[in-house]
Amino acid sequence: MINFERFTLDNGLRVLVHEDPATPMAVLNVLYDVGARDEDEHKTGFAHLFEHLMFGGSINIPSYDEPLQRVGGENNAFTTNDITNYYIQVPAVNLETAFWLESDRMLSLAFSEKSLEVQRNVVCEEFKQRYLNQPYGDVWLNLRPLAFKTHPYKWATIGKELSHIENATLEDVKDFFAKHYNPQNAILVVAGKVKLEEVKQLAEKWFGPIPSGQKYDRNLPQEQLQTEARTQTIQAKVPLNAIYKAFHIGDRNQKEFYATDLISDLLSRGDSSRLYRSLVKEQQLFSEINAYVSGDMDPGLFIVEGKLVNGVEMEQAEAAIESELNRLKNEQLQADELTKVKNKIESTMVFSELNLLDRAMNLAYFELLGDANNYNFEREKYQAVTASQIQEQANKIFSSSNCSTLYYLSQN
Repeated sequence: MINFERFTLDNGLRVLVHEDPATPMAVLNVLYDVGARDEDEHKTGFAHLFEHLMFGGSINIPSYDEPLQRVGGENNAFTTNDITNYYIQVPAVNLETAFWLESDRMLSLAFSEKSLEVQRNVVCEEFKQRYLNQPYGDVWLNLRPLAFKTHPYKWATIGKELSHIENATLEDVKDFFAKHYNPQNAILVVAGKVKLEEVKQLAEKWFGPIPSGQKYDRNLPQEQLQTEARTQTIQAKVPLNAIYKAFHIGDRNQKEFYATDLISDLLSRGDSSRLYRSLVKEQQLFSEINAYVSGDMDPGLFIVEGKLVNGVEMEQAEAAIESELNRLKNEQLQADELTKVKNKIESTMVFSELNLLDRAMNLAYFELLGDANNYNFEREKYQAVTASQIQEQANKIFSSSNCSTLYYLSQN
């Protein structure tokens, strides 16, 4: 159980406080309710670009890392299609330094042609290295638009194409910042050796004066029901043929999410999982195979992906995957197999709760989903899933008309 208190500043900033006197450290985590799904289709990659720009310094603090390092702190950030998350870890006695740094860049991020050029080059290089010049790197650049035809999930967080970042202007950047990086669009979690009253005072002092920003309604185009199978074939200089199958599923808040997530673990979590045991060890069709859910805030994807053993035909490999999916659809799960994957998830969550940063990030994320306290009931929701619900979800998800398949072939 993660205990916390919450309050809201007059400018709309939601603040959660988790006191843990057992650690000498403190975490300040800021989650912004903006991700790649909030971008203009013709100006993508901006949420990720901002992850880099936010470390370029503010008007008052030209070097973000230097004062943080002087007080023994560290920081990082990540971007998804739904959120952008920034965090600072410091010795608790230096908590105010974290408030000073994080609030200042929310208030007055330094915008200049020079900083934009530097970070634009960094992101463009990342785009080339990770997505264009790396084996299988462009999978999501192709699989997303194959699976999604309307919703903004059809592009990756890095962006739809390199030119969007290359052509980003200072005016574009300022507009994106003004719309999304403000108190009413953020959730602040402070955790560790802190006190509620201390956090209230620091929050009022450092974040209270920041203007709330203009409220806007998110109105994203919704994906239509997929009614026929989609396929795409790519040939590239990669070591092995690979297959990627994407099935549409519900959003993270749907009660069916827990059964769907358990299905992914049944299929590919550990050496005793179904896909690994059957397709890798016994039939030796794949060198590796995985199944996972995207866990998006809007309806997302269930992915099965694998790299074929040399000499194995794609048709045989795909048929083997479908055979395992059909087993879940046609045969009810044995109780001991379901218990095993439930226990694995529970142990993962217990270990996650030992980490202060993980606690802070989970509180922020679940608050965005609706209520941070719901995180305290996640284990019970997984434990409540029945074998019948697993079978029901498998039949709902695993149909050819709900599937987009990317065949990735090695050029000889």
